[in-house]
Amino acid sequence: MSETIPSGDNTLLRETVSSREIGRVERFLGPENYRIVTGLLKTPASVMGFVLITFFALIALAAPVIAPPVNPNEPYKIPRDGFRAEPQPMGSQWKTKAPPLPFWWKPVMGTDKWEHILGTSQGQYDVFYGIIWGTRTAFRTGLIVTISTFLIGIIIGSVSAYYGGIVDNIIMRIVDVFLTLPFILAALILATILTPRIGKSLYPAIIALVSFGWMGYARIIRGDILSIKERDYVMAARVIGVKDSRILFRHIIPNAIFPTLVLASLAVGDVVLSFAGLSFLGIGTEVGYADWGQVLSFARNWITSLDTYWYIIVWPGLALVLYVMGFNLVGDALRDVLDPRMRGKS
Repeated sequence: MSETIPSGDNTLLRETVSSREIGRVERFLGPENYRIVTGLLKTPASVMGFVLITFFALIALAAPVIAPPVNPNEPYKIPRDGFRAEPQPMGSQWKTKAPPLPFWWKPVMGTDKWEHILGTSQGQYDVFYGIIWGTRTAFRTGLIVTISTFLIGIIIGSVSAYYGGIVDNIIMRIVDVFLTLPFILAALILATILTPRIGKSLYPAIIALVSFGWMGYARIIRGDILSIKERDYVMAARVIGVKDSRILFRHIIPNAIFPTLVLASLAVGDVVLSFAGLSFLGIGTEVGYADWGQVLSFARNWITSLDTYWYIIVWPGLALVLYVMGFNLVGDALRDVLDPRMRGKS
């Protein structure tokens, strides 16, 4: 791209015009997207968030290598070393039905005997295996619920704001009714109702979280679209006869979606926490499914003895905290980059 340099005797103008060259990356992404990307990469909080997210993503991808499943057809089933109630300490050896030894074990640990690296929980479920494969569960539930609620909220909020009038009143009253319900309690009740019909799996909790998680997106996108739909380029598109669907999805939503994207980036961690809470209460997945909430639930009967069995709650709790922190750090940084009024305040 050639530079535009003022000519003539206007020295002041020539000195104030920027002569910065535009690189290939900026030309490919566009000025605004390039500003967002560079803003995220320059913010220490977002860099730390991306490091944490990448760390968990690598664990999720390499789960079959890090912790090989006993039964490849049921990889999310946490292997058990017997049926005793009392947890076994960290470093204790496998005694029954040990999983396949991973290739990295002997070079790293210096032995060919499988050990419970992080100990076992009540019922002799291996904590290490539950955390590794629970990372996949966290990504599956967090992304599925967040993307689903995001799309539902965007569609409902956009239709409500664009058409206005009685359509807006009806949709917003429905949203108000849903917002009056306590989120986690409503999700708990719906998941409890769905579990006997669908069966023990991820789906009852996912459906429940999606059913009561889209309203915030609908309200935010509605507010932004109400202001954007009155701008000149939208009015011009209406005058020349452009279809409503094209105006909405091509011209309005792309210019109003950034605040909602920030909310979605922050919501991934909240969804994982909510799902872990439902699993902790025994809703959704079958007992022994690799999920951080369920691994934590195995510690409920040993709360008074955590001075001895601290590892059964510290390791899954630490994984949950770091995972949620990663998405929250990225979400906060994204908010600062997209909202100039918030820069430097978080």
